[in-house]
Amino acid sequence: MNKYLIRFNKSRGQESRGSEAHVWRVFENGVEHLAKDVIINVPSWGETDGPDWNIACKGYMRFVDISDLVIINSEP
Repeated sequence: MNKYLIRFNKSRGQESRGSEAHVWRVFENGVEHLAKDVIINVPSWGETDGPDWNIACKGYMRFVDISDLVIINSEP
């Protein structure tokens, strides 16, 4: 099971930060993925990481490349 931190992408649209539509930064065990939409199908909680707040959860991520969608489920 992996840990996820989900944060709003304040730098979207800038070089190497995704398009304006990539509004989410999803960190999977510290590795960042940019997403246009996120579906969380597991319990979640708020958590701070320095000055930023995140939605945190544990589970398994599926990344749908064609739509840049992240889905987090309880099973792989």
